[in-house]
Amino acid sequence: MKEDEVNRCQIQNWYPKFKSLTIKTKFHKLPESFINYLIDDSGPFLLPDSVTNEDAMPNRVHNFEEEDDFQVPEESSDNETEPPLNRPSFPELEIEIRESIETLGGTIIPKLNWSAPKDAAWISPSQNLSCTCFNEIALLFRSSDSLFHDLCNAYDSCSDKVSSRPESFYLALRKWYPSLKPEMEFRCFVKSNVLVGICQREVTTFYPVLINEKDLIKGLIEEFFDDKIRFEFESENYTFDVYVTKERKVKLIDFNTWCGSTLPLMYTWEELEEIHGECDELELRIVESRLSVLPGLKTAVPYDYVDVSPGSGWDQVLKIAEEEFQKENQMSDEVA
Repeated sequence: MKEDEVNRCQIQNWYPKFKSLTIKTKFHKLPESFINYLIDDSGPFLLPDSVTNEDAMPNRVHNFEEEDDFQVPEESSDNETEPPLNRPSFPELEIEIRESIETLGGTIIPKLNWSAPKDAAWISPSQNLSCTCFNEIALLFRSSDSLFHDLCNAYDSCSDKVSSRPESFYLALRKWYPSLKPEMEFRCFVKSNVLVGICQREVTTFYPVLINEKDLIKGLIEEFFDDKIRFEFESENYTFDVYVTKERKVKLIDFNTWCGSTLPLMYTWEELEEIHGECDELELRIVESRLSVLPGLKTAVPYDYVDVSPGSGWDQVLKIAEEEFQKENQMSDEVA
């Protein structure tokens, strides 16, 4: 994988060409002060001081004096008081983002150059990626491992790596559609400019409706790729995500790199590499039953924690545990 291939997948780079095929999006170039805030873990977790008085967690604010176990802390003998926390503030950026959110209908999904903070949805008051104010965006971004990868490790898989980070970071505000159904989003894999695989994007749930519509959906996506993507996107190897609407139209969601940090979901990268393009029949993989459900980002932990394939972190942990178990059994037999 080359740096140019990674750069093409940045949303601010591909959006102008594919604007008519995707979700309406507003962009904000992020100041370095905000980037430093996102990656700084030297102090306490602080949300920015809002100039618009919009709280990221209003439902969690309550009167501590009403708690049954509330106690007034005793003053220290030397009358020392802790200095007040110096909360960061980004007033110009916050006001610009507020205006864009209003333009997009009042609710958005935030995204950095490559990634959305899906792994941090658990901390959001809405329990999803929808945001209505600047501080909700900051809360998701500060809590996301995926975005930390964008900020510090985006080029780690590149064979020609010379950059440690992109020249600039952008906040993409994407219009929020509450009616979108997760079962209708799909990941598509392109090798040598040929569509070699499609799979369900949300692999943590079984959706019976997909069983009967599988062939129809595959045909729609294949036609969309041939007509709109194949000769327009400049990379030869990449992935892209799409959404199929109830009107049976295909909408582009995102582009991602081939391999690297991109999850193959219901495939493995090894088997995708072995598919011989147009010589092999295109397959759409879906979760066929509840027994086929795979772990995913809904667990709100890094993928390494839930990946149990050979060579993964959990695979190594299980092997070590098995070895320790065998040793204990052997010692028990010797004592007996």
